[in-house]
Formats: sequence, structure tokens, C-alpha cells
Amino acid sequence: MTFQEQIQQGIPSQLPQLKPYESGINHAPKRKEILSDEEKKLALRNALRYFEPEFHAELLPEFRSELETYGRIHMYRFRPEYEMKARPISEYPGQSEQAKAIMLMIQNNLDYAVAQHPHELITYGGNGAVFQNWAQYLLTMKYLSEMTDEQTLVMYSGHPMGLFPSHKEAPRVVVTNGMMIPNYSKPDDWEKFNALGVSQYGQMTAGSYMYIGPQGIVHGTTITVLNAFRKINKPTAGGLFVTSGLGGMSGAQPKAGNIAGCITVCAEVNPKITRIRHEQKWIDEIHENLESLVTRVKKAKSDNETVSLAYLGNVVEVWEKFDEENLTVDIGSDQTSLHNPWAGGYYPVGISFEDANIMMAENPELFKEKVQESLRRHAEAINRHTEKGTYFFDYGNAFLLEASRAGADIMAENGIDFRYPSYVQDIMGPMCFDYGFGPFRWVCTSGEPVDLQKTDEIAAQILDELMKNSPAEIQQQMADNIKWIKGAQENKLVVGSQARILYADAEGRMKIAEAFNKAIANGEIGAVVLGRDHHDVSGTDSPYRETSNIYDGSRFTADMAIQNVIGDSFRGATWVSIHNGGGVGWGEVINGGFGMLLDGSDDADRRLKSMLFWDVNNGISRRSWARNEGAVFAIKRAMEAEPNLKVTLPNIVDEGLF
Repeated sequence: MTFQEQIQQGIPSQLPQLKPYESGINHAPKRKEILSDEEKKLALRNALRYFEPEFHAELLPEFRSELETYGRIHMYRFRPEYEMKARPISEYPGQSEQAKAIMLMIQNNLDYAVAQHPHELITYGGNGAVFQNWAQYLLTMKYLSEMTDEQTLVMYSGHPMGLFPSHKEAPRVVVTNGMMIPNYSKPDDWEKFNALGVSQYGQMTAGSYMYIGPQGIVHGTTITVLNAFRKINKPTAGGLFVTSGLGGMSGAQPKAGNIAGCITVCAEVNPKITRIRHEQKWIDEIHENLESLVTRVKKAKSDNETVSLAYLGNVVEVWEKFDEENLTVDIGSDQTSLHNPWAGGYYPVGISFEDANIMMAENPELFKEKVQESLRRHAEAINRHTEKGTYFFDYGNAFLLEASRAGADIMAENGIDFRYPSYVQDIMGPMCFDYGFGPFRWVCTSGEPVDLQKTDEIAAQILDELMKNSPAEIQQQMADNIKWIKGAQENKLVVGSQARILYADAEGRMKIAEAFNKAIANGEIGAVVLGRDHHDVSGTDSPYRETSNIYDGSRFTADMAIQNVIGDSFRGATWVSIHNGGGVGWGEVINGGFGMLLDGSDDADRRLKSMLFWDVNNGISRRSWARNEGAVFAIKRAMEAEPNLKVTLPNIVDEGLF
């Protein structure tokens, strides 16, 4: 069968041959056993309902074995034979260009070069899934190949509920992931309902088909590192940045450190992913010995080098060793997946990677105890460094939250706040999000590098023009992003699809998108998919990350994220998504995203202006109402530019009255 025929087939009418378990692939760790015997039967019934009854007797023992061996039913037998990668949009079967674009983005999320655990359909973050099993993938792709622009595909946590009649102005796909009743959003609830096959953790851009590999966070981390050094009034040259994690998102840190121009030491316990990042040239060197690491860092400092060093081992050991050696760490953070601390997101110090994986599955209570011991040690070592002047920030991965739950000494004197700020609180919130700057991204559906280069040039030209008339308040943001986009080609950031990201405000996003659409209409480039990270101005309500610099008491509300996805859906998005979980854990955040196909049409031009304006200014207005000074400035500027925008502004109370 051709690739197109395999897509159109969906779930095959005859059972494919069993596939061997490929040990060379980076697989998800075994999940802990959490289901009762009756619940295991329910999980098996749930899995078998995708298949004709004639196959149930053969599939039942196979699926039961997967559930017992891995803690989940992945349906490995149904993994497609074709190469998993984003193809040019013209190679996908179907009646709707918008649906073809979505197929392209789904396959990009599962590309072996992009996905963290591709055979388990997990893109990043240890549990950020595109689908729960391969039957869902096959059925979704079939539906998309059949869809017209008068239908909408409804996705329930990876399950394609079906195609429903709609209209051409409606989204082609509406995605929800992990949207639990609030009382059922604890970590063990995810384990249980995911094992049952009825819910999944979509992370942010994994379950919304908008992940573009580590490039997305390379840019955000570059901006964060640059501004962190500015905050402490130190140059990046010769400056030392210490952190951990080389997995999906965290793998971007050393590359970002190189672009920012500092020395980066990034610890990682997984040998396989460490080697992959080295092969991809996202890190310069791998060190397995603490003594050699110390020697190398001292040399890099004395020579003012720009270099990224991976330590294959536990980051706690790095912090403790650098303290013993009195090595000055200028800025520090952590990007292990602590939203998922008990299932592979964070590994305890003093236990090998292999032994930790066994303990995680076979003795989860002891594993939890060891993780919490490590968190206490981790925080203690960081505290010793910050007493010497290190600037430490939480990278929104729930490090401080989980450390506090472990009893670590990381609370402020008031006993309410953390001792260290979130990077959003201190850096990204006041410097970027409040002014409307966030991670705008696009993908060239032709798959041609020349198209990406042309879009880079268009974006750089637009930003250059906008900067000439930009107010002083956003000149630094504009300059950083112009430098980024002009250096994007030489930094070789593409992994998987021909994609790009830059931080832009509503005006920048609309102008760039409008220019892309004109270039498509003129035949200069192929169609382009627009999107963004959920980690943005208005897509996400997350009290310990995206909305951590909201101080009016509303940071635990999720109205903004819900309003955002509703507003995007009727203003022209090609697909929309809303998730529970994100990068900080189930029950801790609600986040939404979108995708939009630009095809050169007048319809696309109209939609992009309507949707992108709302998508950003919804968040600025909420931040403004919280009395954030930058956001008040930004929303007033937006109202001057658009007469139909009328936003309620806060009146500031004289503190002397109290």
C-alpha cells in the first residue's frame, strides 16, 4: 500500500504482524501499577472497543501483557510501517488543505528526531502525549483524510470522537486533553484514568500538534538567560549558568546558553538522551567525571569561553561539588520534569538510572521517598550558592513547588511565597508577557528549507520596520528578536519540520502573518501554518508559571485560558486546544493553543487579523486589570490602534489610605 492508502485505511481490516520491541528507541518508563483487577478488565474492554469482535480473542492477551509490562496499553502492533515524519502538505490525501496541514503537524510531533518516546506517542515532558494508543492515531488520520471544510473533528484526550457537520468558518479540529472534574486532578488520577484509556496528559504543544522540537524553548531560554544576566548586571561572556535536564524541552538549554554567549553546565541522568543531544550538536561536550568537569569549567571561565557542557549524572552532585570548589555560579535553574516527579520526571541522587527506573515501577513509595530526599539536598545546595551571590530562578517546572512539598528550605520569611522567584515572575512576565511579547511560531508546509529562509527574511524585514516607530518601552524586546531571527539560519535550529519561532506582540504577529499570506498568494512560498506555544501572554492560567506575576488574587483562576480558546475558535483558528496539566502538573494549570493555515486567500487574511489580535490582547487586558504597569501601557496602546477595542482599566489606589 502507498502512504496515502495506509492513511486512508485507518485501523486495518486484517491484523498486522506483531512488531518486536525496539530497544534502541528511547521508551517511556514503566508506569506504576495502579488499577484494581476490575479496573484492568475495564481498561482492556476500553482498548478492545476500537477493533472488530473477531479480533478480540487474539488481542486480549496481548493488550493485557502490555498493561502488565508497561502500565499502559500502547497497541504497538498497530504502529505504522511508514517513516514517521512531516511530509510536504501535497503528499497527504484528503479533501481539505486545513486537514492536511493538521496531519503534517501530528506527524511532526511523532517524528523520531522530535518525540521523546515516539513508540508511546509521547512528544516531550515524560508524559506529553499526542495520542494514548496507535488505534487513536490511525483513526484520527483517516478522519482527517476524509474531512471536508464543512466538518469538524472532535478530539477527547487523544480519542477521535468523530466528524461532525459544521461550516468553513469553524475550526477543523477541536482538541481537549485531561479536562477532569477539579476533584480528580491529582497525580494518581492521571495515572489511573490514563491507564484506563479515558484521559491523557497533552502537555502544552504535544497534544495540540504544535511542537517544533527544542527550537521552541531555545528561543525562550535564550531570552530568559540574556535577561537574567541583565538583571544581575553581568555580561554573559565568562558567566556560568547551571541547570539540569536534556530531555524534550529541557534539551534546549545548552543551545540557548551558547546563543546567549555564556558557559552552560547541564546535568542529565539518561545516557541515551545525552548522546542524542550531543549528536544533534545541542551540547558541545559530555563529562562523566566531576573532577574533569570542574577543571573544564575553570578553564572556560578564565578564557571567557562560550561553551555548553553536559554532565552525565545527577545535578545535585554538580551543585554540591561546585560549592566545595567555591566555583561561582552566576545564574542557576532547573528544568527536570517535576510536574511528573514520580514517573520519570526527576531522578534521585545516589541511585543509578537503571535502578531508579526499576524502583519507580516496583516500589513507588520508596522511589517517592528518595525523590523527596534528593529535592531537600538539591535545595540545600542551591541555598549555599545563593548565599554567595548566585541568582536562582524557578523555570516553571514545579521545582520549588515539589521541593516545598518535600519539606525543603525554600520558603520566604512570610511562609507563603517561595524564596526564589519564577522566571515568569521576575523575567518573562514583566519584560515580555505584559507587553504582549510571546512565542509566535510558524511551519512551512512545503518542507522546503528555502521557504523557511524566505519567511525568516520577511519576518526580519517586518520587525526592522516596526522597530523604527516602536516606543522606548519595547525597544529591547524588538532588538532581541531581530537579532534572533537574523541568526536563526546559522544557529541550525530546525529539528523535524521547517519551523521557526520568535517573540512578537500582536502588531508584529499580524504584520508578519499578513506578509506571509501575500507571499503565498504571489507564489513565492508554499502554505504556512501559524501557531504559538501555550506558554504565552494569554493562552495559559498557571499560578506558578505563566500567571505568577498576577498579584490581584486571581492567579488561581482559569477564565483567561478558557476565554482565549473560545475566542480563537470563532475568530478563524484552523484548530484549537485546551488542556489540563501543561508543564507544571495536572490540576496546576489550564492552557490552550491554536493552529492556523495561511493559504494566500482573502479568507486567511481576514481570519489572521481577527484572531491574532484577540489571542494576544485578551491576555494583556487581564494583566492590565491586575494592575501590571507594562500591561496597562500595552492595552492603552492597543486601544489607540483599534477603535473597536474598549477595555476596562484599573484605577490605582493610594497605598497611603491603608
